[in-house]
Parts: sequence; C-alpha cells; structure tokens
Amino acid sequence: MGVGVKAAGRIRVVTLIDRLVQGGAERLAVQITSRLDPERFDRTICVTRWSDAAHADFAPAVAQARADLDAADVRFLGLTRRGRTDVAAWRPLVRQLRNEHTHVVHGHMIGSNIAAVVMGRLARVPIVVSHEHSWAFTGSSWRIPVDRYLIAGRSDVLLACSREDERRMVELEGIRPDQVRFIPNGIDAQPPTPGRSLRDELGIAPGVPVIGSVGTLRPEKRFDVLLEATARARDARPGLRVLIAGEGPERAALEAQIKRLGLEDVVTLLGSRTDVPDILAALDIAVVCSDFEGSPLSVMEYMDAALPVVGSRVGGIPDLVEDGVHGMLVERRDPRALSDALVALLDDPARRKALGEAARARRRAEFDLDQTVRQIEDLYATLLDRRGITVA
Repeated sequence: MGVGVKAAGRIRVVTLIDRLVQGGAERLAVQITSRLDPERFDRTICVTRWSDAAHADFAPAVAQARADLDAADVRFLGLTRRGRTDVAAWRPLVRQLRNEHTHVVHGHMIGSNIAAVVMGRLARVPIVVSHEHSWAFTGSSWRIPVDRYLIAGRSDVLLACSREDERRMVELEGIRPDQVRFIPNGIDAQPPTPGRSLRDELGIAPGVPVIGSVGTLRPEKRFDVLLEATARARDARPGLRVLIAGEGPERAALEAQIKRLGLEDVVTLLGSRTDVPDILAALDIAVVCSDFEGSPLSVMEYMDAALPVVGSRVGGIPDLVEDGVHGMLVERRDPRALSDALVALLDDPARRKALGEAARARRRAEFDLDQTVRQIEDLYATLLDRRGITVA
C-alpha cells in the first residue's frame, strides 16, 4: 500500500450484492467485506434486491449474516426495488457513493456488476471492481457484449475466481487479458462440532452409508441428477441415505422426483441450515453435480471436513479436486457415472479416508479466506495508487 493512502485515512469501500444470502458468492462477498482491515477500510454492504419476501426462505442465515456484519462494524444498505425499471430505488446508493466520497465500489455477480459500473461511474467513484463467481455464458446473445463492453470495459478490473473462468473470459468472450485478474476463493477452517450428531437426530444407525450435498436448490445445481444417481446406487447398496441441505426454487420439483423414484426413505431435504459442520460430520462422501460452477465454497468445506468429493468436471471444480487424488470427477448430467463413482467409494473405506485427508491438506494449504482477503485489500490499494489517489 502506498504511504500516502495509508497515512491519510481509510479507504471507503461499498460492496454490492443482489441478495444478502442465497449462495456461496453472496456469502463470500459478506465475509470478504467483514474481514477487510477496519483500520484501513471503511466498509458498507449494499443489497440491491432487499425485501423480507425475497429472503424469507433463508431467514436464519439472513439473521446470522446481519449479526456478523453488525459485529464487524460494517454498515448495511438495503434497496427495495419494485422492478427493473424502478430507477428511484437506486437513489440511496448513488447518494451514499457521492456523499461519502466512496473510493471503491465492488460488485459481485452479473447483476451487481452491472450496478457497480453504472452507479459507480454515475457517482464518479474512482475505482470499480467487478467480480464474477461462476462464468456461465451459454450462448445468450446479450452476455458477451455486456461482459466485454459494459462490465469489463467500464471496470478497473474484472475478477475471476478460477483459472478456467479467467481463460473463458479471455478466449470465448474476447475480454483483454489485462482487464481480468484471478483471485482464488477461500474459506476458514471449519469449526469442530459441539458433540451434536445429525445422524442421531435423523435416526441413522452407525455404519449406514451417507452421502450428501449442500447448496441452493437452483436448476444449475442439478440435484435431479443426484436423485437419479441415488436411485441407481440404492439398488446396488440398500440402506444408503442421502442428505441435501439448502433451500430454493427447485424444492417442489425435487420433492416430486423423490416421490416418483420411491426415495422417500432414502433422501432427506434438510432445508436451509446454519449447522454445516454438523451436516458434513454425518457424511461419508460429498457430492457436487452442477452444470456450471466457479470455485464453490461448498467443495472447499467438504475438503476441509476431510470428505472425498465426487463432482462434475465443470468450471473451477477441477482446480480444487484432482481426479483420483482428492475425490472423483465425472461428466455433468451423467447419473450412471455419478452412481458408479459413489458405489466405488462406498465399497472402499480406506480409499475414502485417503482421498479425504488429501483434500483437507490441500484446502488448508491453498484456499484460505485470509489469503483471499489480503489479495483483495492489496488490489484496492494498488488500483488507488495507480490512479494517484490519496485517501482523505
């Protein structure tokens, strides 16, 4: 950090997210903002789609996030928008950016990235950072020009959370390499469980094989593939139990699929939970079968819990899980391959243990939240120094 910036005052940062909690990207944005050094940074979180109704399914997690922000002395600004054309709803944000003389506005994911460049430039914020958490361009005609010309073109830097996302931004979307920077995600070491057993709570006997997954019930997470794979694995390994923790718009469809496949006694939808360490402690294998991912925090949590990971070979998952070293990778939307991988690991406890231990060692060596935060802090300071801006 430049001497002038450090001596003159704190860097004022406003972080933009669509919702306070929903998935890993939102959670990471809150964690990064909360962890910024309070002696160097004045921090605000702005939720651009704030309403009780929008967050109702995640009430416990919302309450925890608000408490964590308060404890970290991070200011909160919620924008209640009636629709995309509700321009007036943005006034509190623009007012704060201008009146507080904000130095950095940092958007997370495409909606808030667009808001960051539009509102940030409108309010004459000197530094705009856009952060993509799961590059998912699938051919939509609007996405390439929006990413290339609006988000990357009007940001000081576009952050990618995996090397694969960085490559696709440059090679497939035509964004200049100097506009993109890779900063890996990270998590804290997961806290030990307080002696509480989720297996006991759910009546799962010792020795019963349990696989599971944690994530928002959205279409791209493809929990339907996990259910199809479960039906196959259940036939090969009777007694199998599957736990899925999370809430979201696909719940009704998944409940119907569970009934259709006759999995009512096999699969438990746990809903929104705040006791992720307890859930992971109940598992033998963790699964992620998404259509696309950036660098999922859930996979890092599985690794830290010393669980072997069976995952789709998409996005940044191969950056985290080396096939045969930390888990097993399969092609997306392939329930047969997913089932085969699960059965193979269920049949080999020694291999499960070895893969899980290797996964934990890698997570702790390479994907730590404090490292992520320090890189973000250094980025903000470097961009301000490059512009010759002294913080007052």
